[in-house]
Amino acid sequence: MSRLAGRRALVRQGGLFFAVGLAATAVHALVALGVRDLAHASAMAATASGYLCAVGVSYLGNARFTFGRPALHGPQFVRFMVVSLSGFAVNAGVTWLLSNRLGWPFPATLAVIVVVIPALSFTASKLWAFADRSQAGSSPS
Repeated sequence: MSRLAGRRALVRQGGLFFAVGLAATAVHALVALGVRDLAHASAMAATASGYLCAVGVSYLGNARFTFGRPALHGPQFVRFMVVSLSGFAVNAGVTWLLSNRLGWPFPATLAVIVVVIPALSFTASKLWAFADRSQAGSSPS
């Protein structure tokens, strides 16, 4: 693949990841805000609820659309879940730090989360979770 074609493919994947991420993030934010406001849940419970609802949107969308990989692939799903749960751990840590310790308003905390987590997730997803393992020289894992 030429350098230009590689860049175009990366931009295309980035755009698709962004679109899937917007859908998953919208689900996460709407559920989190709804749970926080309607159920009077803590920030931690609200963000956990949002995450649980958004994770399916993220996996299916990224497997099929962003990376063109099969959705029903056990090892890939496990790698995705490692990336996703790592993102969730960072998400929870940021929520705890900004909302609980520093007293930031929850919507401001959520704004930080929706910028930082997707950037980290794309990198880990592209390089590891959804990487094409069939290419010569790649190691199975």
